[in-house]
Amino acid sequence: MFEEITKAYFRIRKHIKHLPLYYSNNFSERLDADIYFKLENLQRTGSFKIRGAMNCILKHQDKCQNGVVAASAGNHAQGVAFSAKNLGLRAVIVMPEFTPMVKVSSTRGHGAEVILHGGSFEDAYQHALKIAKDENLFFVHPFDDKDVIAGQGSVAYEILNENPDIDQIVVPVGGGGLISGVAEYVKGFDNNIKVIGVQAEEAAGMVSSLAEGRVVSLNTSATFAEGIAVKQVGELTFKHCQDCVDEIITVSESEIAFGVLEYMERAKLVVEGAGAAPLAAVLADKIDVKGKNTVLVVSGGNIDVTTINRVINRGMTATGRFMTVSIILRDVPGALTTLSTVISDLQANIHEIVHVRNDQMVPVGLSRVNISLETRGYDHIEQVMETLSKIYDVKRLV
Repeated sequence: MFEEITKAYFRIRKHIKHLPLYYSNNFSERLDADIYFKLENLQRTGSFKIRGAMNCILKHQDKCQNGVVAASAGNHAQGVAFSAKNLGLRAVIVMPEFTPMVKVSSTRGHGAEVILHGGSFEDAYQHALKIAKDENLFFVHPFDDKDVIAGQGSVAYEILNENPDIDQIVVPVGGGGLISGVAEYVKGFDNNIKVIGVQAEEAAGMVSSLAEGRVVSLNTSATFAEGIAVKQVGELTFKHCQDCVDEIITVSESEIAFGVLEYMERAKLVVEGAGAAPLAAVLADKIDVKGKNTVLVVSGGNIDVTTINRVINRGMTATGRFMTVSIILRDVPGALTTLSTVISDLQANIHEIVHVRNDQMVPVGLSRVNISLETRGYDHIEQVMETLSKIYDVKRLV
């Protein structure tokens, strides 16, 4: 596989951006480590997925005369569409009916025909296979294909041919295509370099499969990190992870949200949930980086604006920088002004106020106010709650 990945790199290199390792002074100093980012969020189409798609299509161009077809609700769709357009091929992408319109529009923007079908990825996948058979189109699997895996492995080729003195590479894991390619190349290059995978707790299909010793299917993969929201990993990728990956750990939704927020604030980078998972694991002290050269693979940056807003709020809440309280006030003039003064004296910033006068659980003459506050950490939250509790009937909501 090592040689196949090297061939894949030279096959696709003129079609992709070469993204040098980015050394993060901020995180390196903070963690007493040497932290590098592999910024695939800046790759063409906004993710690493173009690598595997392009390699697979180029290698089998003779089978693609009628075009290509894929099933995807996200980055793979755009990778296949872009690759096909670059090579002058027809592309048909089947997406589940719930796919956000921004992703549908982006895929169409790369020249693909988009078909919305079914209520799940599995529905879209089966329909794409039918189209491939009926119209004699070449099917490009999102992860469980040796040529797709080889293309994704070109990430590791670039990393280690730029800096061979790396101790560990941390990779987000969904279906397992990226980490399979990375791990295969790394272990062929230097078996002492560790490859660590990170999955969302709510979509830990590879962790479950490795624990069972077989591929298992999850009942749900409800994580906002859409790029790694996969219910069932591939048979090929499972075997690669068994053989070559040193460890796979999980991170919570709040930890991922914090990772996205940290990329924005500290590194000035827009990163999707999947791409932030490795940093989330490091910041949660789940990976030892002290004194080591560590590469975090930032797999993509395709995140919706509405999702960014929710993630920021969740990340701020997780770090004690945002809270919402419910307070019972006397329903008289000046009561809200007095409350605002108390909060101001506590040096908390009012983000939003919702005044509820028709709450049936509140006695006549009183009203309920829900207030969202920007705070400076958990100690500050305790101070706010302690002071407000001495004056009002108060309950923390978030």
